[in-house]
Amino acid sequence: MSRWSVLGCGVAGLCVATLLAERGEDVEVIDDESRRPASWFAGGMLAPWCEAESAPREVISLGQHSAAWWQQRVSGVEHHGTLVVAPPRDSQELNRFARMTEQHQWVNPGEIEPALEGRFARGLFFAEEAHLDPRRALSEMREQLMQRGVRFKTQHPQGQIIDCRGIHAAPELPRLRAVRGEMVILHSDEVQFSRPIRLLHPRFPCYLVPRRDGHFMLGATMIESDDASAISARAMMELLSAAYAIHPALAEARIVESGSGLRPAYPANLPEIHYQNDTYYLNGMYRHGFLLAPMLAEQLMQRLFAEQSHEYSA
Repeated sequence: MSRWSVLGCGVAGLCVATLLAERGEDVEVIDDESRRPASWFAGGMLAPWCEAESAPREVISLGQHSAAWWQQRVSGVEHHGTLVVAPPRDSQELNRFARMTEQHQWVNPGEIEPALEGRFARGLFFAEEAHLDPRRALSEMREQLMQRGVRFKTQHPQGQIIDCRGIHAAPELPRLRAVRGEMVILHSDEVQFSRPIRLLHPRFPCYLVPRRDGHFMLGATMIESDDASAISARAMMELLSAAYAIHPALAEARIVESGSGLRPAYPANLPEIHYQNDTYYLNGMYRHGFLLAPMLAEQLMQRLFAEQSHEYSA
């Protein structure tokens, strides 16, 4: 058994710590409690087929296994698919999205989500996709790790370091860049959805993800910036305008929270695993944290324990 120090308590760090703990390893998580990880502001969509619209092929091949991984470890994974719609003036965006993606069917959106009856003439339904509540998943994983004896501390790592700090590892990873994302959490008892709704727009596409007790996560901007300040007025107006376009009842929703996070990304917008200066680095999840972190953590496990086996045999 080895001793491991996982830096970072976002989705990547907790996935790595979980797999190490499942193997009976001695694990500690170094948690900077002064800042929220980017995954705290995530939408939680496990939607590899939709992501093919703009993401590399690897996102599909890795991401299609994520829903089953999460289902085995946390509660609240919803397998209701994803519905993609567009206003009539942007119908060509829907056609383009269909050409760029797979595993969908053309539908009448009102037949999939009754609240959308009469609002959109057609849409794309990705029946194989899923979603979860990121904060609930992170909290459950943390609790499960503590039950397994994993220690959470703020400093002084004492084991072999695995750095999963996202953008905070940028000083050691010069190819890493920040991509700002902004989001809003709404509450409404006037409208219900069972699955994420993606609204296409040539300038600011967005998504609305249902959560518990009438809450919805509305996101998310994609800005090449390392500015971690509060959400901008422009982003707030665009997101709320998109929510209104999905359903007018959301105009009466209450804004429960707004926030922004910095997604870590490499030039190809794909995560990478590196070993340098006696440290393993798993980073670069871009906007695919919950979709790709499980499989990247699995890849890291294969590498770690293959290297250990080689050392023992030598």
